Amino acid sequence: MARKLRVGVVQMRSGIEPAANRAAATPFLREAANAGARLIVTPECTTRLDRNRDRLLGEIRAENNDPEIGAWGRLAKDLCVWLVLGSTTVASDDGRAFNRSLVYTPDGKIAARYNKIHLFDVQLGGKEQYRESATFAPGDQAVMLAGPMDAKIGLTICYDVRYPELYRALGSAGAEIITVPAAFTVPTGLAHWEVLLRARAIETSAFVIAAAQGGVHEDGRSTWGHSTIVGPWGEIVGKLDHDEPGVLIKDIDLDDVQTAREKIPAWRGPQKFEGPAQ
Repeated sequence: MARKLRVGVVQMRSGIEPAANRAAATPFLREAANAGARLIVTPECTTRLDRNRDRLLGEIRAENNDPEIGAWGRLAKDLCVWLVLGSTTVASDDGRAFNRSLVYTPDGKIAARYNKIHLFDVQLGGKEQYRESATFAPGDQAVMLAGPMDAKIGLTICYDVRYPELYRALGSAGAEIITVPAAFTVPTGLAHWEVLLRARAIETSAFVIAAAQGGVHEDGRSTWGHSTIVGPWGEIVGKLDHDEPGVLIKDIDLDDVQTAREKIPAWRGPQKFEGPAQ
């Protein structure tokens, strides 16, 4: 019997107020759930997108003291879906924050947590630069869980997509779906978004589900959008070819993962070899 799973991918334009962001996302989540999606993924910075460091760090809370964490769990329970909250911002122990992905079960419980490992410290040119490490503490552990239909789901966030070793680890551990919630900049999105997603899917022979932020945000930042689902052969299963808030709903066949892995077993990792001659 085919292991077909309907998934929903929510594209957002988050602002600085968490409750308002949840309210904006809810109609899209309901649309996906009403259409039969059993797994729904939202973008990076779903609950708050704010590049004002002082304001952000002054308002966030520890996970166990953040009412939005429970509110999203109740929403997952109400819709009876597996929900990947692409990321939220919670306080860390060192005065910074964690950029944390949370996975809720259909009964509203948290099944997994992943803290973004690779932080976006870049200089894109001119005045466009980012130093996430000034605000966020990095995670140090890859995370995978069993989701709907026992699908093995690996968790990543945005800039992680440029580090194939993380995806290699998830693929080698058997991940069938890898989520990539993101808030890509416009220059990097235009140049690299699709090719990176397809490369990671091909390398791991897994489905890559990438929910994105899109458009001009309340804090003045612009993001690329173009939420995308890529199949394990590197094919585009579906995408929103724009920056507007919306939802993408598609059926994926998890058996395609095994088919791709049987054809080309490179996902298992390279054979040992001697280093280059000196």
